[in-house]
Amino acid sequence: MISFDNKQFVISTDKTSYVFELLNTGHLRHLYYGNKDDVSFIKPGWDIGDTIAYDDNKKLFLESELLEVSTCGKGDIKEPFIELINPDGSLTSDFLYKSHSVDKCEIKLHNLPSPHGECEHLCIELKDYHFEIYLYLHFYVYEKEDVICRNAVLVNREKEDIVLQKLMSLQLDFENDDMIFTCFRGSWANEMHKTSSIINQIKLVNSSNVGSSSSRANPFVMISSKDANEDNGDVYGFNLVYSGNHYEAVDTIIQNRSRFVSGINPDRFEFEIKNKESFESPIAVMTYSDKGFNGMSSNMHDFINRHIVRGKYQYNRRPILINTWEAFYFDIEERKLLELARKAKDLGIELFVLDDGWFGGRNDATSSLGDWTCDKNKIPGGLRKLNEDIDMNFGIWVEPEMVNTDSDLYRKHPEWCVEYDHHSEGRNQRYLDLSNDELVDYLIEIMSSVFEESGCTYVKWDLNRIMSDLYSKKNKRQMEFVHRYYLGFYRLCETLNKRFPDILFEGCSGGGNRFDLGILCYFPQIWASDNTDAEVRRRMLYSYSYGYPVSCIGSHVSACPNHQTGRTFPLGYRYEVAKFGCLGYELDLNKLSEEELNMVKEQIKDFKENRDVLMYGRFYRTDEKHFKVSDGNKEISFDYNLINE
Repeated sequence: MISFDNKQFVISTDKTSYVFELLNTGHLRHLYYGNKDDVSFIKPGWDIGDTIAYDDNKKLFLESELLEVSTCGKGDIKEPFIELINPDGSLTSDFLYKSHSVDKCEIKLHNLPSPHGECEHLCIELKDYHFEIYLYLHFYVYEKEDVICRNAVLVNREKEDIVLQKLMSLQLDFENDDMIFTCFRGSWANEMHKTSSIINQIKLVNSSNVGSSSSRANPFVMISSKDANEDNGDVYGFNLVYSGNHYEAVDTIIQNRSRFVSGINPDRFEFEIKNKESFESPIAVMTYSDKGFNGMSSNMHDFINRHIVRGKYQYNRRPILINTWEAFYFDIEERKLLELARKAKDLGIELFVLDDGWFGGRNDATSSLGDWTCDKNKIPGGLRKLNEDIDMNFGIWVEPEMVNTDSDLYRKHPEWCVEYDHHSEGRNQRYLDLSNDELVDYLIEIMSSVFEESGCTYVKWDLNRIMSDLYSKKNKRQMEFVHRYYLGFYRLCETLNKRFPDILFEGCSGGGNRFDLGILCYFPQIWASDNTDAEVRRRMLYSYSYGYPVSCIGSHVSACPNHQTGRTFPLGYRYEVAKFGCLGYELDLNKLSEEELNMVKEQIKDFKENRDVLMYGRFYRTDEKHFKVSDGNKEISFDYNLINE
């Protein structure tokens, strides 16, 4: 519910309240965000020594205030919400209240993914004091999930161009009493290490500038009270519906006054906005619970399942799959594929996934990316015939955003490639320039032909390197490149989703290099990591579960010794970890003993009996080695000590 009375805006969900007030100057002062039954307003700011007074009245000192939007040049020296270059070259902004409106709607951004489903909506119009530049703050309220989403839109009504250098999606100012900032850091095959720091007179930053949301720094972060645990204490959770470079920062300059912001990373970012043009920031998601980390996670899980994931597989059972990658790698042979498929079907597996190596002249990672035609030397009858002969649901691996220089596509269209002189290579491949509309149109058609030809019901969509040597040959404003790339990427995903509503897409980016809510708007599940070691995956599951439901986490039983770590774990333990996710097997079943095959058959039977609870029950953590899922009637637990006795 949204109300405005006595210059106070009150946004209420089932269990929380978010309150701010309109000052006589036109600024928006933040007052409270927390439990709706325990509202206590924050005290106004004050004058401290050399602090800048906003105007001649000398009653407002923005540096010490808690605000809904922060600008540059008027005395607020904490992390700014917006930075821009005005038509006259000046850098000062002063956005003040002009009007507001309240309605019910479903979020519809012009070029970016967004949550679905009706919500209550507050729009506040702010105008710059000096220029015809308008800033619209949007609040979207999902009452049952205790979630509030935010974003901002900047509109230029000046005749001259302006240059946007930074526009956040969310700002939350709060009183800080040694609270904790938690983010999830990592690298390839080593994703999601939970990292916590005390917020105390310093600036803490979690960000990505590698061209994706990144395994280095997931966009999901938390702020919690010092005494918070899994079941008690104040916990705030934040995430961004965006797959590109992101930025989350907590800035504390004045004691007990902190600011959190989340949005597109301003590092190497600028966007030119012409007369009557606008720029919209991605949707940011925030939630609060006084029931500890489990309470906050429950809010996030419900919101993602109900309002981020969509389409046929929003609540449908995800199929148990066998993937060919760790079984055969590039050594694809039709005979071996059919043999593996027969064995898998006998065990009760439901989906056969043909991974890398099926197209062009692809025998290793050095060639053929971009040449999306079936290699008839490996699969003589083609993809459709293979699908029919396998006699299971059929899935296929693609990496549409990439190209090898040793490919027909590169030789024909080098101008479609993101590259610069003396290019720094990653995995022998380069990005295609998705900021180029002509290329996106081509990818839509070539992927459509692959999906139609194969008759697939599942697509594993990979992206195996980060960005380097950023240079678009089509769009010359290079500081806009990464964001424009994702506008093209989202158009590609949106179109293919609409054309193929029955396909289950799984996002993959060398594992978890692009594990975010933007991807989940199009791909209902994501491959969590290329590291399938059971112990590593247990830790990752624990970390991912803070912000993401298990229904969106790809999780496989793989071979031992493990192909990434060389460690060996019992087959039963590998399953006990993998079943808390979208279950698959990634090994050569023909190399298993009869005893192991019988174990796999029992595992698959167990998973089918418990799949609904495991996928969509309520997930609870006790600690990294103990967690459970429950639907109210059935409870399934993971106890590290019992499993490993």
